[in-house]
Amino acid sequence: MNKRVYGVIGISSIMANWNADFSGYPKTTSDGSVFGSDKALKYPMKKMWENEGEKVLYIKSLKLSNDKKKEDITLVPRSLKERYEQLFQIEDLSKSTDAGQIIRNLFKAIDVKNFGATFAEKPSNISITGAVQIGQGFNKYEDTSTEEQQILSPFRDASKDSQKEEEAKSSTLGTKIVSKEAHYVYPFTINPSAYQGYVEMGVTEGYTEEDYLRFKKTALTSATSYATNSKVGCENELAVFVETKPEVYLPNLSEYVRFEKIPNITKEKGSAEKESENRPESKAANEIYLQFGALLKDLADSILKVEIYYNPYTTKLVADIPEAKRFNIFTQKEV
Repeated sequence: MNKRVYGVIGISSIMANWNADFSGYPKTTSDGSVFGSDKALKYPMKKMWENEGEKVLYIKSLKLSNDKKKEDITLVPRSLKERYEQLFQIEDLSKSTDAGQIIRNLFKAIDVKNFGATFAEKPSNISITGAVQIGQGFNKYEDTSTEEQQILSPFRDASKDSQKEEEAKSSTLGTKIVSKEAHYVYPFTINPSAYQGYVEMGVTEGYTEEDYLRFKKTALTSATSYATNSKVGCENELAVFVETKPEVYLPNLSEYVRFEKIPNITKEKGSAEKESENRPESKAANEIYLQFGALLKDLADSILKVEIYYNPYTTKLVADIPEAKRFNIFTQKEV
């Protein structure tokens, strides 16, 4: 692939918890800014690839473990070595003597092909810088708040160390913590030349157009498709792909994205307003401003293509970007 790609991926979180810290609350920086880590975005992408039958190396997989001393059978995660052996049907990685074959296998995993890998397993010590780099996704909605819900369990606490007899007879309580509303925006870049050295070694064909299209498809849908208990309510709501010539270097585009709520103003509709009701954006509750149009205009000769995917049912998009095509992020049809 003879080009670079810059862009952003936007995730909405409505009564959901997109990325919790160890306390269960949405992740924040020291100044209280809510953000999601790159791992929070990569994980549903990996799960989607895995569900589609792709080879995914860096994802939890479980195996049965029989503890003969305790006579217990439990589920435990595989080690990286065990996962590699399972994925590539290798009997014992430690006996491998072909370092080139190990690297070739790593590049067959779609997550490694995109995000790179650190593979320190005997007999190799390999570090691959990924062609796709994703930054931290900061919440752009200033009025975000956290809700804490108490959950009643259908079971009593039967543990021997219950402090009170009455507590043991009662159903236990759990807690679910969610953001009432948050809108995360992640920056990303794709640099195919990151694999040039491996291409010269003959262990990969490099990052191809097909690789980019598979990443693009997953970037548009993986959060919406990943519906766990805490992630129900998290959806893909924005994605921008700016394709440039290889020698072009753009800044972090997420810094040029602004999110605002549209005030809910009730007034008598005139004929023009009634006519506009059929347009998706006429009922939008959100406004997303893409403020990097001037930058792209100044680099117009080096910009190959700009595509913007967004949710037109909830969002009004404000962007002055020359020749940018707009698409419905759910139907992926041009709007």
